[in-house]
Formats: sequence, structure tokens, C-alpha cells
Amino acid sequence: MEKKTLPGSIRKNIQIDSEVTIVQKHHQQSGELTEGFVKKILTSSPTHPHGIKVMLDTGEVGRVKEVFVED
Repeated sequence: MEKKTLPGSIRKNIQIDSEVTIVQKHHQQSGELTEGFVKKILTSSPTHPHGIKVMLDTGEVGRVKEVFVED
């Protein structure tokens, strides 16, 4: 089963337990991605140009670049 992705800049694409890739603040220059599952959504606005800020179940915080959805 192939996974599709949705943009991480739209809040309605992201739910608790969504599988996502994020860029943590200290990795913004390198663009290094961290994959995980959303524990908490930290951005309250419906969109954000750099990605919705979330906390992963591991405690890491960053802006969502992609949201994985099962096809």
C-alpha cells in the first residue's frame, strides 16, 4: 500500500496520531526531516506558510512538511 502525502501548511490535514515529517528549528538551515506521529498540534491558525507546528509522540517539536495518508 503506497502512502500519499498532503501539505503540512494546512491545519485540517493534521490530526492527533497523524504520521508526519517535520523540520525542527535547529534543522531549518539543513532541512533535515524527522518522521513521527503527532501528539499535539501547537499552531492554532488554519494555515501557516512554513508548516503547522506540532509536537511528536517523542517530544520533538517542529513544523510539518508532509502528512502521510494511506491510499
